[in-house]
Amino acid sequence: MARSDRLFRLLTALRRLPQPVTAARLAEETGVSPRTLYRDIAALRAGGALIDGEAGLGYTLTEDPALPPQMFTRLEVEALTLGLAEVRFAGDPALASAAEAALAKIVATLPERVQRQAMHAVSLTYRSQPRPPAPAWLATLREACWEERAVDLAYRDRDGAETRRRVLPLSVVFLDRSLMLLAWCCLRRDFRRFHVAEMSDVALSAESFRPRRVALLREFITRIRADNS
Repeated sequence: MARSDRLFRLLTALRRLPQPVTAARLAEETGVSPRTLYRDIAALRAGGALIDGEAGLGYTLTEDPALPPQMFTRLEVEALTLGLAEVRFAGDPALASAAEAALAKIVATLPERVQRQAMHAVSLTYRSQPRPPAPAWLATLREACWEERAVDLAYRDRDGAETRRRVLPLSVVFLDRSLMLLAWCCLRRDFRRFHVAEMSDVALSAESFRPRRVALLREFITRIRADNS
């Protein structure tokens, strides 16, 4: 691993893990020996990171030179922590991990007083009946939306009939108890809403529909609003 990548991973671990973080835990997170870890801590300090602590006591990142300072009101901090907590509940593992990392980066840019507010926000997210786990292909659908690539899949409709489809994925919608994909269906030649849980055998195709996604999604949403008015 390149040294710059290793230092970036160490900074991310210092932002994300409960502090103080032991050297053993940081070495495990970054995949290096304790001796290399101590050198990397010294390198970050030399680069301007304010890291309190030492071997045997653990380390705390109190000032992060890689991130610009941010200022949020207490209500904004509460909204951020609540919203990202909801993503951790609803998303697939990759999205949940990204939400955790994003919150760590945001908190790392805050003044100490506001950091304490973020760590002790008064609003929490809880689900007595959690949403079913996100299917493994959710990450594939999200990637297809970003890359504007068609997806091949099998889909079971409300009557239990299964068909093979090629769709142009436009957006993943997180509903209360389910996930839905807004897409253009190449089989039906029209817009369709697909329940993600009813999909199987999902795979990215080589077909690109760039740069049509935004225009298609705008047209689909306009149609949905007209139907609901």
